[in-house]
Amino acid sequence: MAERSFEHEVRKLRLGAGEVFRGEGVLAVTKALLQSGVAYVGGYQGAPISHLMDVLCDAREVLDELGVHFESSASEAAAAAMLAASVNYPLRGAVTWKSTVGTNVASDALANVASSGVRGGALIIVGEDYGEGSSIMQERSHAFAMKSQIWLLDPRPNTESIVAAVAHGFELSEASNTPVMLELRIRACHLYGRFAAGDNRRPAFSLRQAMENPQRDTERIVLPPASFLHEREKISARWPAAVKFIEDNALNEFLGGGDGEIGLIVQGGLYNTLIRALELMGLSDSFGGARLPIYVLNVTYPLVPGEVERFCRDKKAVLLLEEGQPAFLEQAIDSLLRKAGLPARLLGKELLPLAGEYTHEVVKEGLRAFLGAHAPHLLDAAPLSVRSAEEAPSLNAPARPPGFCTGCPERPLFTAIRLLEREMGSFHVSCDIGCHLFSILPPFNIGNTTMGYGLGWAGAAAFNTDSDKRTISIMGDGGFWHNGLTSGVGNAVFNRNDNVLVVIDNNYSAATGGQDLLSSRARGGIRSLGHSIEAAVRGIGVRWLRTVNIFDLKRVLAALRKALTTEESGPKVIVARGECQLNRQRRMGPLLAKQQKSGARIVRQRFFVDSETCTGDHACIRLSGCPSLTIRPNPNPLKEDPVAYVDNTCVGCGHCGEVAHAAVLCPSFTRVDLIFNPGLFDRAVGRFRGALIGRLQKRAERRRAARAA
Repeated sequence: MAERSFEHEVRKLRLGAGEVFRGEGVLAVTKALLQSGVAYVGGYQGAPISHLMDVLCDAREVLDELGVHFESSASEAAAAAMLAASVNYPLRGAVTWKSTVGTNVASDALANVASSGVRGGALIIVGEDYGEGSSIMQERSHAFAMKSQIWLLDPRPNTESIVAAVAHGFELSEASNTPVMLELRIRACHLYGRFAAGDNRRPAFSLRQAMENPQRDTERIVLPPASFLHEREKISARWPAAVKFIEDNALNEFLGGGDGEIGLIVQGGLYNTLIRALELMGLSDSFGGARLPIYVLNVTYPLVPGEVERFCRDKKAVLLLEEGQPAFLEQAIDSLLRKAGLPARLLGKELLPLAGEYTHEVVKEGLRAFLGAHAPHLLDAAPLSVRSAEEAPSLNAPARPPGFCTGCPERPLFTAIRLLEREMGSFHVSCDIGCHLFSILPPFNIGNTTMGYGLGWAGAAAFNTDSDKRTISIMGDGGFWHNGLTSGVGNAVFNRNDNVLVVIDNNYSAATGGQDLLSSRARGGIRSLGHSIEAAVRGIGVRWLRTVNIFDLKRVLAALRKALTTEESGPKVIVARGECQLNRQRRMGPLLAKQQKSGARIVRQRFFVDSETCTGDHACIRLSGCPSLTIRPNPNPLKEDPVAYVDNTCVGCGHCGEVAHAAVLCPSFTRVDLIFNPGLFDRAVGRFRGALIGRLQKRAERRRAARAA
């Protein structure tokens, strides 16, 4: 097993009333779920909510004691469909995934459960990945919440507010018979804090009770005429109930200074950023003591008209901080103000960026423009910055594009493609979501499109036509089991696709943190593993199939060349196996350390470059891109080109040497076996080799001295 152990975090889940929970925001959510009497939890891993899944997976004993069912779902769609349990029964259920990509996958099930409505509380926890550090398309969950009428919570980024949002989310869902979405930005997921824990609660109504007393209500099934009634019910009953619950329970907050002619409205998730910007301007302290009145929208959908009107009634101007576009909140609040006949001017996107992440620097500039126009006396009294301009960091930071880890088994595949392109010209390469997406960046510069998780082959489906070339599609084992088997492989078989797919079998869902998959080769545990990718591919109808060790560059090259040139028609699949090195280190590190401490003989391989032999060609770097490969000055004063150098982060995969030999015969790469706890034979061989090398070195020195004389 290589999955990370969360034994320490699991112990925190047992904390009871009167004790203090300390940890990350996303871990606080796991505790809040158990305190809320959740009956079932499902989800699909992905940043920034993977830890929620991982902790619950390790907490089987705690969950069993409480009667909570947990599943690592096959996809976000499978997780969302679990919420069907809350349609007919008073069962509290929660599902989680990375948004917005996960929400897109889950959209069919979500739209149906939002139409049916729920009896039990249904909570959807999405990791909102918006901003400069995001790895996905820049979209917001807000649009989906509005489309399907799912209430959207965006709590202030502190653990107390997040835990309260989980409890309120279930209550709001039950009060309005509507699913609720809890949006957690990356910073909120990974912030550290503490809160007063409560006792864990068993579900008030259990899954077993539901199974033994089945309920059927045809009005909750999305079929006409019920589906039309659902739409009317959303407006006539569910929406008013939600607004009343939000207002009665003060889910939104009025913070900051007292009354004034100007005010700020902010999404809850941006509250900390706003306070930091105000602090830098001298208008707040670090603890939220702002001099300006602030209306915090911990619920961004639906809005509460009465609260908006009450906050804006005595204001001449209000600045709305809404991250991302379109400006859903700005349009809605402006409409409420105009309908209420209030004179307050609402400003937002004209002073703040239309799109992109609202960092404290961005917010500070927007506040400066707002105050300059509507409250210059506050601006005049405020310091420009806590630090002087000379102390401010430079904004010209060097670009640091993401890349493959040291020893990544995916790197040899893209080296092979680059080498084949020298022979056959360039190919159209359809990429997929996962680590292999980094092939699009230097040094490989491979890849034309990416369409979604498991959609690598489907992304090249249009090119199933007569041509002198074939396309290459890439898919990881995670994407393969998530969506690729049906949408990619099944689609290709059905349509007699004549192109090539490479499935990279890392043995884990490497990109999301090393979780086990159907094809993982671990033993034991509570899940069924060890299911062959090859068997699944053959079972769906693929005839041309090859399996290669991805670190064997020659075999990878040969398999690709054959797939691209064979006269055999039909879909062609190559399964390239190579364990994710990060997970291998996690799995093997403790084991090797234990063996070494016990005195067992251990051999570890390392590679180095002979500086005197290296020509400075650097094909090893250009065609592998391994972070452990760098350059250093040439020790030969007659040569100007720097030589290649392997640093101590090398994990001994050997790919750099294979690349050098495949690109140009290179004698400068050498493998060294490091032997820990050597035996008598190892010591004897070491003494013999040392003596022989010493004699050869002395002979070489005598020859050099003779030539010099």
